[in-house]
Amino acid sequence: MADQDIHYEILRPFTLPVAAVTVSARGEWNGLIVNSAQRASLVPGLPRLSLYVSKPNASHDILMRSGLFGVHLLRRDQFDLIERLGLRSRREDTEKMAGLESVIGETGLPMLADCIAGFECRVVNAMDAGAATFFLGDVVQVHHGREGEIMTSDFFRANAPERIRSVYAERLQYAQEYLAPLAETIEPDRWSGPTDPV
Repeated sequence: MADQDIHYEILRPFTLPVAAVTVSARGEWNGLIVNSAQRASLVPGLPRLSLYVSKPNASHDILMRSGLFGVHLLRRDQFDLIERLGLRSRREDTEKMAGLESVIGETGLPMLADCIAGFECRVVNAMDAGAATFFLGDVVQVHHGREGEIMTSDFFRANAPERIRSVYAERLQYAQEYLAPLAETIEPDRWSGPTDPV
């Protein structure tokens, strides 16, 4: 096993829960799956979340334009939603969001109705991270859903149906190879704010 593979495996314990993310700008909305969303404030009166979104992802551009994102904690039985949002690209399937039940949040952002909880966020800063952008958002509204055990990366890897696991492994390998050259360069520019409303 190459050193880089060993390092990747050692870093796995830092992986966060599997979360669905929604973004929207000018009525165009999309969703994706991340395992990079985390609490980003210790101050109870100022709740914040952060996440990384790969630059080639269609959701990245929408998020950059609107400055809004929704993070949704998923239950352990939501493999179909993970398959739909995480293994289907909007560039390949422009209807991937069709039929998903949502509610419109305080900012106008569509939030998924079927989840444990949804956190509607407004970006307050963003940082270039090479192949991705790191977004920091103020939580402006919390949406409560149906209770359940949270989907973690470990649970996903151990329990995902084979059809999902095989596509995930194939897409992960492709993404790692595709993103490698992009990861080399980090631009020290600062967040200049959204350009498009929801």
